[in-house]
Amino acid sequence: MVHKFIFDEARIVLDVNSGTVHLVDELAWEIINQYPSPDLSMLHAYFQGKYTQEEINEAQGEVQQLIKEGLLFSQDSLKGLYRPPEDRVVKALCLHLAHGCNLACRYCFAGKEQYHGAVNLMSVETGKKAIDFLLTKSGKRQHVEIDFFGGEPLLNFSGLQKIVAYGEKQAAVHGKEIKFTVTTNALLLTEEISRFLRTHKIFTVLSIDGRPWVNDRMRVFPNGQGTYRRVIENVSRYVSFCSEEDYYLRGTFTRYNLDFASDFLHLADLGFRCISLEPVVASLEKDYALQPENVPYLEKEYVRLARLLLNYQQQGKEVRFFHFEIDLDGGPCLIKRLTGCGAGQEYLAVAPDGSLYPCHRFVGRQEYCLGDLEQGFTRRHLGKQFCQAYIYNKESCAACWARFYCGGGCHANNIAFNGSIFSPNPLFCRLMKKRLECALYLQVKNFKSKFLVKRRI
Repeated sequence: MVHKFIFDEARIVLDVNSGTVHLVDELAWEIINQYPSPDLSMLHAYFQGKYTQEEINEAQGEVQQLIKEGLLFSQDSLKGLYRPPEDRVVKALCLHLAHGCNLACRYCFAGKEQYHGAVNLMSVETGKKAIDFLLTKSGKRQHVEIDFFGGEPLLNFSGLQKIVAYGEKQAAVHGKEIKFTVTTNALLLTEEISRFLRTHKIFTVLSIDGRPWVNDRMRVFPNGQGTYRRVIENVSRYVSFCSEEDYYLRGTFTRYNLDFASDFLHLADLGFRCISLEPVVASLEKDYALQPENVPYLEKEYVRLARLLLNYQQQGKEVRFFHFEIDLDGGPCLIKRLTGCGAGQEYLAVAPDGSLYPCHRFVGRQEYCLGDLEQGFTRRHLGKQFCQAYIYNKESCAACWARFYCGGGCHANNIAFNGSIFSPNPLFCRLMKKRLECALYLQVKNFKSKFLVKRRI
């Protein structure tokens, strides 16, 4: 399987199964188009007067050599053979430190009932049990992760401090290393909290949607007042003491700001270097939800964003967009390529009461509770469903060129739109494919990968 596309006159060919990216000229492009049964006499007739027979034969020989080397039209050696591991190895936990929030964001997936009533904080005891659970269930794996989430996790900062201290101590005892992350709306980033996060090298995801009017339409205080001014002050102060490896800004775009590249531009021009903007996940009847008819515009916006990034890079400014960053060389491991985020398998969420869920998007939905920290996995049939939700078992994924990069999409998103973790949401599939094309284009322009093969350019 190959995927071919043209981006700003660059002819790019991705060999799906090997992961090799080819940058080719018009002649090689047309030859590849003739496969699997190329007809040299037809090629000579097609290119008569434009290329010599010697040039055509040379290009054809290059294509044949790539095929021989397994870099073009390669076979999928995994199809029909892959089986998920029987023994669950947990690599990461998302701890819901606080089911409560100091904001009332309109698109919040948790809803007012769960997060906007009385604040429910995770106890230090539960947090310690989560650390022990992770260190035990991670087996021989040395590097593991803890993500602090909410609501707003910094509402439980004292608990966070104690859990981090316990985690660092226990990780050393077990000969392991825990990477901590916190996702915050930045409103509580006092000097004390900021210093603690930096001292303990806690990676920080800072939530802001972009331009003031965009942010303040969706991310508001309970009284409806916009948050941009307060957030941008705190974020700017915090980031000024951070390296680019310590944070990224994370925003959401909706139907109200389809021109989300302008939000990226706004944040980048303010000096932020690590930015993520993601499509809102919402049922179609919501006024802010993305609609199928919005997809062509959004695809063009991703293209615009790729050009903006390239322009920054050509000016010597290292600005990063999270969803354009793919690693063609090391790449994700086999499990990641086939299962995506690993929710319900390698990655679990822990509610304040210690209940276990496939990921943060499922917390509070009892039908998806997998067990708890005390008893472990008590609903193994449900866990098995998530283990079986790899790309070869998902509708439309097995034949999709993007399958090894997206892993079949977000489980929670798939359930929200199609009622099944095995059925991807087509709107998000189209956006994912365009993001990947943009990412591959940037790889081609920067020639950063050993998996980039330059042919006849």
